[in-house]
Amino acid sequence: MSETLSAIPSRGLPLSARAPGKCILFGEHAVVHGAPELVFAIDLHTQVFVRASDAFRLNNDPEARQRNGYFRSAVEQAWAKGPPVDVRAVSRIPRAAGLGSSAAFTAALAATFAAAEGGIERPALAQRSFEIERGTQGVGSPGDTSTVVAGGYLAINGGSGDPLWSVRAEDHRWEVRRVPDPNWVWVVAHSGIPRSTGDAVRAVGRRLAREDGPELLAEFASVAREGIDAVAQGDRGRVSELLRRNQELLREVGVSHPRLEALIEAAAPAAEAAKLTGAGAGGSIVALPVPGKEAELVRRLARAGGLPFVVRAAPEGVALVE
Repeated sequence: MSETLSAIPSRGLPLSARAPGKCILFGEHAVVHGAPELVFAIDLHTQVFVRASDAFRLNNDPEARQRNGYFRSAVEQAWAKGPPVDVRAVSRIPRAAGLGSSAAFTAALAATFAAAEGGIERPALAQRSFEIERGTQGVGSPGDTSTVVAGGYLAINGGSGDPLWSVRAEDHRWEVRRVPDPNWVWVVAHSGIPRSTGDAVRAVGRRLAREDGPELLAEFASVAREGIDAVAQGDRGRVSELLRRNQELLREVGVSHPRLEALIEAAAPAAEAAKLTGAGAGGSIVALPVPGKEAELVRRLARAGGLPFVVRAAPEGVALVE
């Protein structure tokens, strides 16, 4: 049974934890520069199993600390004084797909390490998970890691609710708030094209440094603010309009891809709207199905070469598992 307390409690090794993936609806890339973002946890999960060992291993790989930057960063930042551990990770989230595979792995592993060392409050776990992921990627925002820690729908630098927590970096501070769940079904589809979050974020940073960059960033922010309000109100029509506008902006900053565009086109007859989600330049799209056409949408995306998943918001974030 999953642990549902607000904090991750103290437990001894061996330990297991799981965390959901995530899907960004509005504001990817712009959030790195302080604009709002809307993101929700999806009911695809990563689970880690951690036990004491004679050497550090991840999925039986004794070289994992050299090969896997997230594992290395988690050990160095959250388990620096701990004994060697053997970690097994099992995931339903496609890797390098823009759906939070690294954030889920990072948060689940950080939660087990924290539990073994005495427990941790979720705001501190969100900060730690962000530092681990950013330490690996070199850039980024805390939207992904906060969402997989908290679960549900979250607004970063937006929304009207009370803050859950704030996350800090050397050059930024982000406020994280809950957004009401409209209880919608979504379909995400992986293009099969892997992408690097760090490379895409840096490329967009260069694009926003041009003369028209501030105007583009302001438009991203406006769309995200309106999108947060529209989701909170359950206004599907307005959300669909804003998803399409957000995709136009993502094309303009150069992070779409022919495979993503093909999936968006394939989705059109069965979707109210679709856009890329995550860093782009590959990865995945998210589509809001026409009610009753979810199965048709899945078929269309699969025929177009995508790997589709029907998802809902996962209300629970990272949790220990008995």
